[in-house]
Amino acid sequence: MTDTTSTRPATVTQTSAAHGTTGARPSGLVSDHGATTIADTVVSKIAGIAARDVSGVFALGGGAARAVGALRERIPGGRVNHAQGVSVEVGERQAAIDIELIAEYGVAISDLASAVRRNVIASVERMTGLEVTEVNLEVADVHLPEEDSDDEPRTVRVQ
Repeated sequence: MTDTTSTRPATVTQTSAAHGTTGARPSGLVSDHGATTIADTVVSKIAGIAARDVSGVFALGGGAARAVGALRERIPGGRVNHAQGVSVEVGERQAAIDIELIAEYGVAISDLASAVRRNVIASVERMTGLEVTEVNLEVADVHLPEEDSDDEPRTVRVQ
């Protein structure tokens, strides 16, 4: 993900600048009456929720991010971080999204990737009016059903 991140900001900026106000597809974000800016966190949350809604996605984020998220949720008043595992680059009219996820075992990863991309693009474009130029996915792990019961370490007794 770091390789694509270093090249993407220029792509988003250049593409946004190239579209300008003429020749771009109609957008409610920039008009003669003013401009609307959408924060990265807004797009991250929308993308995170949309990705989690896809059947076959167990969780978003790698091991460290999920551990920090679990601690945050246990703190009184703590909230779920819907943007966990999601990073975005937002331009004036476009957004590029990177998502790190954990897939359920048995799910075809190529089908899962297509479904996540489709849902994220539809949700972000519908809610923000931004054009999503790319959704890069990193499948960091596969969740096995027996891992659900392994919350506590097992103790082996020797007699």
